[in-house]
Parts: sequence; C-alpha cells; structure tokens
Amino acid sequence: MTSAGGPVPAGTLRMVRAMACAYDAHRIHTDGVRGGGTEKGSAMTAMPPNDRFDRFDRFSKLVPRFDHLKWKMAAAGILVGLISGFLVVLYRLGIEYGTDTARWIYARIRETPWLVAPWAVAAITAALAIAWMVKKEPMAGGSGIPQTNGVVICGLKMRWQTILPVRFIGGLLGSLFGLSLGREGPSIQIGASGAQFLSHRLRGKKREDMQEHYLVTAGAAAGLSAAFSAPLSGMMFALEGVHRSFSPAILMGATAASLTADFVSKYCFGLRPVLDFGTIGQLPLGEYGWLIPLGLVAGLVGSLMNRSLLGFQTLYGKLPAWSRPLIAIALALPIGIWLPDVLGGGSNLIAMAEHARVGLGMLCVLFVAKVLFTSTSFGSGAPGGIFMPILAVGSLAGGICGETLHQFGNLPSDSVAIFSVCVMTGTLAASVKTPITSILLAVEMSGTLTHMLPVAAVAFIALLVSDLLRTKPIYGELLERYMRAQGGTTAIANRIDNGIMELPVEMGATADGKLMRDVRWPYGCLVIGLRRGERQIVPHGDTRLRAGDYLVVLFSGEDESDARHAMRRLCDVSV
Repeated sequence: MTSAGGPVPAGTLRMVRAMACAYDAHRIHTDGVRGGGTEKGSAMTAMPPNDRFDRFDRFSKLVPRFDHLKWKMAAAGILVGLISGFLVVLYRLGIEYGTDTARWIYARIRETPWLVAPWAVAAITAALAIAWMVKKEPMAGGSGIPQTNGVVICGLKMRWQTILPVRFIGGLLGSLFGLSLGREGPSIQIGASGAQFLSHRLRGKKREDMQEHYLVTAGAAAGLSAAFSAPLSGMMFALEGVHRSFSPAILMGATAASLTADFVSKYCFGLRPVLDFGTIGQLPLGEYGWLIPLGLVAGLVGSLMNRSLLGFQTLYGKLPAWSRPLIAIALALPIGIWLPDVLGGGSNLIAMAEHARVGLGMLCVLFVAKVLFTSTSFGSGAPGGIFMPILAVGSLAGGICGETLHQFGNLPSDSVAIFSVCVMTGTLAASVKTPITSILLAVEMSGTLTHMLPVAAVAFIALLVSDLLRTKPIYGELLERYMRAQGGTTAIANRIDNGIMELPVEMGATADGKLMRDVRWPYGCLVIGLRRGERQIVPHGDTRLRAGDYLVVLFSGEDESDARHAMRRLCDVSV
C-alpha cells in the first residue's frame, strides 16, 4: 500500500484491516440499537473509546508524513517546470513559425493563383496525416485540457510517449495551414505529459499513485504559465480548472512548476507577456455603469461560443474521420486569402481590438469569421486548443461595444481598450467557468492591479449570465463527449486501490457543523487527521467539523476516484 506521502508500512495496513473488522462488527450492533442504518457507517465512532485513542495516536504519525508531501511536491515542481517549460517553449516556437508561414503562403497564393494546386496536394497529405495520428492517439486530439482533467479527476490513462509526438507534429501541420486553434490547451497537456515522464523516471514501476496526479497537475500549471508567460494564472488554473480543489501539496507543486516554467519562457522569449496590453488608462468612475451591459454581452458571447464549438463538433461527428481535418483545412484557404488576420490563435486580433486599428464594420466581420472558423477548425478534431480563440472572440466583442459607444455615444476613445479587456475576460469566465484564472490572466497581461475591479465585475456578471443560460463549462462538456466516444477504453487498468488523500470541508456541505460520529463516512475510508489552520488534530467521535477543515483520509479497498467522489459528496457543496 502506498500513500500520497510515501509507502505505508505493512504493519499499519494490518492494523487498519484489524480495526476495520472490529468496527464493522461494532457498527452492526450500534446500528441495530439506533434502529437501523446503512451498512457504510462511520469508522470514527465504532471503536471503544480507549482503543480508539490508542490507535489514533499511532495513526497521527501518518499526518506529518503527509504534511511533508508539500515540500516534496515543491522540489519535484521545480523539475517539472524545467522539463515542461522547455517542451512548451519548443511548441510555441513551432506554432508561431507555422502561423507566420501560413500567412506568407496565402499571400503568395493571392498574388499567384496557380500555387493553389501544390497547396491542395500538401493540404490533402497533411489532413490525412492528422486524421491518422488522432486515430492512433485520441488523447492528443482537440484541446488537451479536457484530457488532462480526465487524467486527474476521472483516472484516464495518458501515454506521454505517443501524446507528445502527435501534439508537436499535428499542431505544427495545423498551424502551417492557419487553422484557428490556440497553443495554450495543448501546452497544458504537453506540460502534464512532461510531468508524467518525470514521475515515471522518479518512481520507477510505482506509477499509478496520487503523487503522479499531483505532478500532472503541476505540469498543467507549468504548461499554461510557459504558454502565456503568466505564472499566477497557471498556478490558479491548476487549482480551479484541473484539480478543482485546494491542497497545500497541490499548491506548492503547481506554484514551483509554474514559476520555474515562467523563468524558462521568459529566458527564451523575453520579459513581455504574450498578451501585452501596454499602458491602458483607468476607467473613469462615471463609466462604471457600462460594466453591467458589458457583463451581459460577455456572458452571451461565452455561451454562444460554447454552443458553436459543440454544435460543429456534433456535425463533424456525422462525417468520416479522415474527412474532418480535410474540410477544416479547405475552409482555411478562403479565410487565408481574404481575412488572414483570422488565421491562428488570435493574439493579433486582441491587439487589433484593443487599439481600434480597424473600423466598426471590420470588427464585426472579424468577430463572425473568428467564431465560425474556430468552430470548424476545432470541431474537426485536429490537435489544437480554444483558449486563445475564446479570448480573441471576447476581445473583438468588447472592441465592438466600445467602438459603438465611441461613435454613437460619448464614450472616450481611451475606454475602448478597457472595454475590450473586460469583455475578453468575461467571455473566458463564461465559457470555461474559471473566473479567478480569467481575472488573474487579465491582471498579469496588463501588468497592473488598477483594472481588477472592472475586470472582476464583468467576469462575475458574465458567469452569472452563463449560469442563467445553463451553459456548462466547455472543457467539462468536451471531457464527457470524449469519454463517451472512447467507451471507457482509456480508463487506467491498474487502479489506485489504497492511499491517502486530502479534502477540504466547504461551508454548507453535508459534513459541515456535524460531529465525526454523526457523519456516515464511505466504506473503506478512514479520517486519520484533521488540519484546522496551523493546527493538526487527530479527530475522534466528539470532534465537530467546521468549514475550512482539511481532512486527511486513508482509503483502502476502493478505487481512488470512487473514494474521492464519495468523500466529495460529504465535503463539497456542489456535488
């Protein structure tokens, strides 16, 4: 048996099993006295008081071992940041080169139309190659963020040996034809794959354990950090968008990996972030009333983007797999000839909308073209993400709002850039349902905290609109579709059947405010420690749980994902 902090001694495992037999027998008796109850009662109250305290004194030795895990994760996070940062830097260089080459090629085709013939031959070859690679390694198709979430949350199997080649080759081929796909989602999966590679090398044959999940989360943080040169956003996305829970071990690993990857990225690309908003003036207080309609617009655009992406993916699902990338690349030809700014992820569109370099009509054309071209590119299943395209669409929507009010109202021209940034952030929050990450990303890109209030206000209003429209998180929906399409074949063969996990008790959860003995804990799960602030407590039946407590849970005989889900039903409000 292994724990998240290291191997649990065999004597401890025997003691746990002996205790399980004792409290199972005692629980049957006590449940009968109480008038019945479920078979899976509380493990904390079924033992005699004296024996219980003696045994928990021995269990308390496991708590410091788990507490030290965060420093092990911090040290491993530095290595993860170096490896993942280097891989993402190579990927960024390839995608940027491919997109620039695509614009150059389409410019030559516009001047010399007969060049479309060799382009068509190359397009067919590239499309068939992409379809073949995605068929061989489905985990490397599409964004990469849903697959990474599935590895951490659902226990999907990820093979870095095949994912990395498909991501690099498939992404480069797509960028050479200008598909409207971002590099941020694939960078997250590339970072996670680099972390898995490191985990396999550090742990040898002991690969399927909780520490690998923690390192994969750290790798995802490093991937986003290196892709955007935004370490805080990478760290928060690991907690908010990947692992979806807070833990000191996860935080330390993600922080170390994110900062290290950011150093690698800045060393190669310079100190400026990918989306450098430059100097943007503060929004006057008299204009704050516009934040409410901007939030409404951002929520609608985010919901529209999700429905468009999923709708085109559904349409592509009715076509043969080999033809999907071919259609996407064929649509890139007219876009590349007449609207080359729509090619690629869209960072150039964000700068265009921010500085109002084109007129209102052109902004509307670019908005519609970017939404449709992103949907057709992503729906084909080609390796590439939607993180940057969503930001680009939101920025164009904000630019349209700002330019409209500037031309037909009394909005100062300096406020157009702020409108663009606010709606961009709100669109991402409404689509992905990660508002904190969205806000931090805007703050890091602008390099100042002066815009946090309007950006945060628009982000949360957009999130509210998205929830009212019953829009589900795009990456959650994509993960469900991926798992249905694969029919469960990607599940890990060797399950994690025992170990230690840590979960927070949320305010209003089932366990919040209850005594330990009054909570019906899942079968096979034993709470061996409780962290309350800086204190570490060995709980007993009379210990009252409070919101904010972190439970250290020993599980045995149950799959880790099943045990975690059962515990989350008690500790989380939303489950």
